[in-house]
Amino acid sequence: MLKDKMIDALNKQINEELYSSYLYLSMSAYFEDMGLKGFANWMMVQAMEERDHAMKIYNYLINQGARIKLYEIKEPPFEFGSIKNTFEEVLKHEQHITSKINELVDIAEELKDRPTFNFLQWYIDEQVEEEENARDILTRLEFVGDNKNALFMLDRELAQRQYVPLNTNKEG
Repeated sequence: MLKDKMIDALNKQINEELYSSYLYLSMSAYFEDMGLKGFANWMMVQAMEERDHAMKIYNYLINQGARIKLYEIKEPPFEFGSIKNTFEEVLKHEQHITSKINELVDIAEELKDRPTFNFLQWYIDEQVEEEENARDILTRLEFVGDNKNALFMLDRELAQRQYVPLNTNKEG
């Protein structure tokens, strides 16, 4: 049985993940407005994945017999500046989420909550991947600079990213 401190922290993480989805949805709309359909697609896929991350925690709590408490989702930014600046914000946000996941792991360790500790290992691995993806795109953006042909090619490449639904009912 989950302790209240863990339940509260996981409910707050649902909010963090839903805000992430909302943020990336806003970034997708921003890129659509710029005519960058590939960048918009990459962000849309990211938004859908973040929703899955929230639902994975939601279902874990339900499966553990815990009560769900949903918090208000704050409004994401509307403007992001340059393409590079947008991905700098993505990396900064993913680093924030990594710190939140680490805090959850700390609570699970403190409470000797081994099932939740085990559950959170997937998120640790996922955050390594999320930060790596953001860094990779940032590196490429730094490399191409303002070269419109290279940005067009990167936009075409990012258009190939496809959403693969996560099995959010699985606890592992």
